[in-house]
Amino acid sequence: MIGTKLRDATAVLKAAGCDSPRLDAVLLLAEALGWSADRVRIEAEAAIPDEAATRFAALLGQRAARQPMAQILGRREFWGLEFRVTPDVLDPRPDSETLVAEMLARLPDRQTALRLLDFGTGSGCLLLSLLHELPQARGLGIDRSGAALAVATENAARLGLAARAAFQAGDWGRDLAGLFDIVISNPPYIESAAIPSLAAEVARHEPLGALDGGPDGLEAYRRLIPDAARLLTPGGLVALEIGQGQEAAVGGLLGLAGFTGIEQKADLGGTIRVLLARKPA
Repeated sequence: MIGTKLRDATAVLKAAGCDSPRLDAVLLLAEALGWSADRVRIEAEAAIPDEAATRFAALLGQRAARQPMAQILGRREFWGLEFRVTPDVLDPRPDSETLVAEMLARLPDRQTALRLLDFGTGSGCLLLSLLHELPQARGLGIDRSGAALAVATENAARLGLAARAAFQAGDWGRDLAGLFDIVISNPPYIESAAIPSLAAEVARHEPLGALDGGPDGLEAYRRLIPDAARLLTPGGLVALEIGQGQEAAVGGLLGLAGFTGIEQKADLGGTIRVLLARKPA
């Protein structure tokens, strides 16, 4: 029965160290059955077909190995949109919605035909969320991972944004020409030595290239901030996600590159998560 299966699966995931074992068990069983999570919760006395039970066991094994739920399910909601997620991209996190919200707050006219550039686009969640809110805007996502670019391209198509979103391989802004009104990025910012101590879901399963910011966590910012300064139009905006405690260092790099009006914005947990700045007009 469903109730018994959920009880046993919750115990397995709790023993494995998962943060939300009961919820994860419900979602995995819903996936195996092709049901909604609410139906799984309600029909505790229902039997589980053999095929669904086999699939559930496989999914449960993946989660017990601390594979992220988004990778197992192949999707994650971000900014109210559903994004395809694979092991080739970072799992979009609610903290990153801070960047989207703060950028939109600085764009009073959402009908303007803006040009957006996203460094290290990954799944495309930042760029595509902004394009969803800015119907006249167009965007370019840059990533060095071809596999990540394939995921971002798929997400653009799934969200009906393929006509306004382009993706290409690149090394930050190297060899990139043209001017953009907005530059955004959630670059790798974890100190190399700290990565093994991260949650198993991150350290074991997320792409190392999207995590490793070098010995001090700042290598990507040293590369991309000068490129952002070069590629932005006068008066253009840059928004960068940062790690905990990096606001002074990254703010200093922005200042050295000539940016002004540097602002710090916290996520819902109170951690400074985003820096915004403007290129002088």
